[in-house]
Amino acid sequence: MDTLNTKIVEHFAGKVVRKDLTKSLKGNAVVPSYVLEYLLGQNCSTDNEEIIREGIIKVKNIIENHFVHREESEIIKSKIREKGSYKVIDKISVKLNDKLDRYEASFTNMGLKNIPISSQIVKDNLKLLSEGVWSLISLGYVSMDDKYTSPWIIETLKPIQISNIDFEEYTVQRAKFSLEEWMDLLMQSIGLNPAEFSNRSKLIQLSRLIPFAENNYNLIELGPKGTGKSHIFSELSPHGLLLSGGEVSKAKLFVNNTTGNIGLVGYWDVVAYDEFAGEGKKIDGGLVDIMKNYMANKTFSRGTDVFQAEASMVFVGNTDRSVASMVKYSDLFISLPKAYYDTAFLDRIHLYLPGWEVSKLRNELFTNDFGFVVDYLAEVLKLSRKKDYGKSYTKYFTLSDTITTRDKTGIEKTFSGLVKILFPNGEFTEEDAKMMLEFAIEGRMRVKLQLQKMDETFNDDIVKFEYNDKEGRVFTVNTLEEIEYGEEEQEQERQQVQQTNTTTENAVLPFNIPQTKSPKEQLYSFNKRIKDNQTNISYERLFGQYLEGGSFFEIQDPYIRMPYQFRNFLELCSLIYKKNMLVDNIKIHLITYYDENYKEEIDRNYVEITESLQELGIEFSHEFRETAHDRYIECNNGWKILLGRGLDIWQKTNGRFDIAEVLQEKRKCKEFDLVVIQK
Repeated sequence: MDTLNTKIVEHFAGKVVRKDLTKSLKGNAVVPSYVLEYLLGQNCSTDNEEIIREGIIKVKNIIENHFVHREESEIIKSKIREKGSYKVIDKISVKLNDKLDRYEASFTNMGLKNIPISSQIVKDNLKLLSEGVWSLISLGYVSMDDKYTSPWIIETLKPIQISNIDFEEYTVQRAKFSLEEWMDLLMQSIGLNPAEFSNRSKLIQLSRLIPFAENNYNLIELGPKGTGKSHIFSELSPHGLLLSGGEVSKAKLFVNNTTGNIGLVGYWDVVAYDEFAGEGKKIDGGLVDIMKNYMANKTFSRGTDVFQAEASMVFVGNTDRSVASMVKYSDLFISLPKAYYDTAFLDRIHLYLPGWEVSKLRNELFTNDFGFVVDYLAEVLKLSRKKDYGKSYTKYFTLSDTITTRDKTGIEKTFSGLVKILFPNGEFTEEDAKMMLEFAIEGRMRVKLQLQKMDETFNDDIVKFEYNDKEGRVFTVNTLEEIEYGEEEQEQERQQVQQTNTTTENAVLPFNIPQTKSPKEQLYSFNKRIKDNQTNISYERLFGQYLEGGSFFEIQDPYIRMPYQFRNFLELCSLIYKKNMLVDNIKIHLITYYDENYKEEIDRNYVEITESLQELGIEFSHEFRETAHDRYIECNNGWKILLGRGLDIWQKTNGRFDIAEVLQEKRKCKEFDLVVIQK
């Protein structure tokens, strides 16, 4: 095992499991991951391969013999009849039969309905009265002469979930991990390979856990299909429920006026709506009105009674519009059904997760390493709902006075949720607080910007999404999509101004002949930070103009060894050529580090590069320097470009036929600093 996995098993023995075991056992079984991992956690929570092998056999036998597959339900029924009693794993729900004055159970996979169940079992497990609970049930069978009396007897019932969580032990063990290690452990716990995600992408994935840790939290995530938006809400926790967007009614969600029964929000920590988007869907307007009140005040009423609940609300859905199109021409809520496309409803959202930043699920994105048994993590998050860290950022920062109460509530609830997930003991540094606060502000700002587009009255109050530190320094937050596509609009406007100022004589020149710069095009030194996951970035956009008029380019980057790094270098050479097509005798000199592990491939690549550039009239040379560390491009036109990450500024693409392989603007960036100075 690697260092992190060894550390995980050492500090959380008995509470973690290898995630590839879950995948290998699940197969076609229609059973949530937390059910499987509950069984694996009891039998395979170790790094001892022999115990794991034995545990897998045991779990397989349990699933084979006790888990009820729909197509085998009659076999299981027969087995119970012949043996008189047998334990089964099934999802069971309960309703009150007021005519017979008794509770009756229904089994999802076995197909049994109206089976009497004792009042005590129901009192001990109130969630049985809602959508049902996966349980280990001892089911008996006694033949009856009276055909109106059910022969089925529910002897015992044990919900499949871990009990007796020691929260203090959890926080003590957390302190033995760095933030990076802890985030990776949590990523592995939800089944993902952290090596394939940037820090920002990890934060987006882990933010899906906030509704489980925070009472009355309202989250929305819209994005393309296939990114796993609903997976966590159906698979992670026995305290969360995923509903199809079309299956919701006032009676089901809040109160049934006929029976007086409380709906789902009274029994579940998280109620998530799948397939929430869809402009043509018909939605009950009365339901939306009740939801607005509940999401704002934690209360709901039908008739004269007022009820209170703590369930968080999650809305996930697909959108087929591009982000650029929504930012420029409409808004990020445009795909919602008309009834939900309501500013009063949307103003209750605390965090809008940018689903378009999440990669579509591929095999390499899943982990085979150790993570928490998901039910253990679910119980820890449930316990953390009792805590509140919403104001804890104030020991380092102060929010702008212009931020409204509702905006502030959203920011603070998101911040509190992130603290519970990343720093369960409530202790964090100023740098940690800055990371969490900026993410929380951005998530609420994304909501507010759309409301301003939808309703001009939201522009009446000038809101600055800023915060101050104790020294009085002001930090401004922007959403990533506005940075990406807002800047593009500014660039288009700048080009229009340039075209307007271009003389008729210059306008008729071929595109590849340098034109005289107007005063508006003067170049200046600057520095800029590019964020994790930022797109719409290319060498051309970053510093293309600063390469013009040069004939000698010295490039230092110690990491030019992997195929994609050579690709980046050639793309830079291509840009240099395009910017200086009329310059004779262009020379490019590369300084890098030699790695013996890639010797043959590196030598072959440099021969090919030399020959290829020679055809363009470019003289290429390179040297290996062990002391090479700084990353820069130095031109003899007077400019020096300092690249914090060198040429390797992009994350991995999705494959050979991803358009991002050939179009830099479609690649997601890693975070880095760019500084351009005049020598």
